[in-house]
Amino acid sequence: MLSPENNRLLTEVGPGTPMGDLMRRYWVPALLSSEIRGEDADPVRVRLLGEDLIAFRDSSGRVGILPENCPHRGASLYLGRCEGNGIRCVYHGWKFDVSGACVDMPNEPRGSDFARKVRANAYRCVEAGGVVWTYMGLREEAPPLPDFEQFDTPADKQSSWALQRECNWLQAIEGDLDTSHFGFLHTGHARPEDAPPETFLRYAIADRAPKYKLRDTAFGVTFGAYRPTESLEELYWRIGHFLFPFFTMVPTGVLGIPGPVRAWVPMDDSHTLFFQFGYRSELAPAEQELGITERENDTVRLLPRTSGSYGRFRLRQNLDNDYFMDRDKKRRGESFTGIDGITVEDQAITESMGPIYDRTREHLGSADVVVIRARRRLAAAARALRESGSTPPGVDDPGAYAQRSGGVVLPVESDWIEGTEHLRKTGVEHVGLDRSRSAGA
Repeated sequence: MLSPENNRLLTEVGPGTPMGDLMRRYWVPALLSSEIRGEDADPVRVRLLGEDLIAFRDSSGRVGILPENCPHRGASLYLGRCEGNGIRCVYHGWKFDVSGACVDMPNEPRGSDFARKVRANAYRCVEAGGVVWTYMGLREEAPPLPDFEQFDTPADKQSSWALQRECNWLQAIEGDLDTSHFGFLHTGHARPEDAPPETFLRYAIADRAPKYKLRDTAFGVTFGAYRPTESLEELYWRIGHFLFPFFTMVPTGVLGIPGPVRAWVPMDDSHTLFFQFGYRSELAPAEQELGITERENDTVRLLPRTSGSYGRFRLRQNLDNDYFMDRDKKRRGESFTGIDGITVEDQAITESMGPIYDRTREHLGSADVVVIRARRRLAAAARALRESGSTPPGVDDPGAYAQRSGGVVLPVESDWIEGTEHLRKTGVEHVGLDRSRSAGA
């Protein structure tokens, strides 16, 4: 369990909080590039780290992110007009470019230089992986973007999407760090013999209590959960990563084959925007037969988009309708949860904990070692930044993010780090990897 003080340290992300200050040292995913396509695109309200912002694209294709309130008298720039090289407030006509400079102030006398003295607090933006990223920190020169190989995903394999969760970012990301829940939440209804022999899925169902190894890294934490296979001479490993400050690479698929990156971006203390970008996830036939479905299979249904700060990427399945849970499916043994789809099951669990879970009430076991380690690393980095100004892990080390995750079978005597080093490297095409064994787990 955590003390109330440590729970607040990890969950509060607004300006001036230790965790909020830490996250502002990194590039932050803000919105999908597709949300603001073309200079005629409407502005988008974006809530990030407790701040209400406006994103817009100018006639040169550049994206700007400014505070929603005009620096003049606070009118919402969402009501503004995107014109040429900036956005114009409709209250008095003040116009700002993507750097925050006031480039026109038509209600001031001709010859006035007042416009040169007014700036909006603009945040720098870049686009990569189908996502608009923004730097909200104070450094004059922003750090480099993480060196994710997913930024170079071929168009025919690219998949970038987002979902909003009505809960704190920490309980959302911790679902990705909890590998044992797969055997219950997603496949608790299945028997080992339901999965094909010699597949990762069968191993995961046959042993729902894996053992763990951890390694602190320059980017965060690498973890391995291992189980026996049919052979007494081999172990099945799920290798995944927590990457500062809010990224994960989950251990689905085959280690050595590029997969997606996930980001759990705090909108504020009680809302999270989840991004997945990079390589499209593909389901094996065995998963579909067991009722394990994902977004591409149309289990995720979104509510109509609204223009409000919380109006984007909201699931139609939510707490108010119990995520369309079908208790008859549970009774018939067709589903452990009665909820369709891995994404929706995960969403239901983390939102069911409430907006910010009180971790003074939890009781952690041996299966929670990755969650515990990630919390400790986050708390230590936030305190070090606050107390001594220490740069958080990975900020100036983009190459540390060049990682891959996934499942692999290793000889029992192999060292899990040394035995997977070549498979965790990015930019390598491994010939002969058996994709058929992955089957999801």
